Amino acid sequence: MDIRLSQCFIAVDDHDKAIAFYRDVLGLEVRNDVGFEGMRWVTVGAPSQPDVDIVLEPPVADPNASPADKQAMAELMAKGLLRGVIFATDDCDATFERISAAGGEVLQEPMDQPYGVRDCGFRDPAGNLLRFTQPLGK
Repeated sequence: MDIRLSQCFIAVDDHDKAIAFYRDVLGLEVRNDVGFEGMRWVTVGAPSQPDVDIVLEPPVADPNASPADKQAMAELMAKGLLRGVIFATDDCDATFERISAAGGEVLQEPMDQPYGVRDCGFRDPAGNLLRFTQPLGK
């Protein structure tokens, strides 16, 4: 049996800002943009990984969610407490420079970690944690 990652989900509160960040700053391609019942899902992914999608979804992707649940999710998103994604890169320092030059919110400058990677951290426009890792020695 072969099990592989196909999709992961990141909650965003403004799809247009998210597209500008994920497409224009990170260089991911927009693969799909779907609206349904007043909500929107945008799928992005790395050109080098055509079988792995990142779905940018509404904070509460359930049309039956209560107003209290929607408010709770909005508050968690505002604090940056929802999802996070770790990207692999072949040049952590160049990735850091590109994202920070584009105005990305820096959480951590590139540094060598004791677990064998050099990494840096940012928040996307919705407050989600994004880390970029490069194996040490590469």
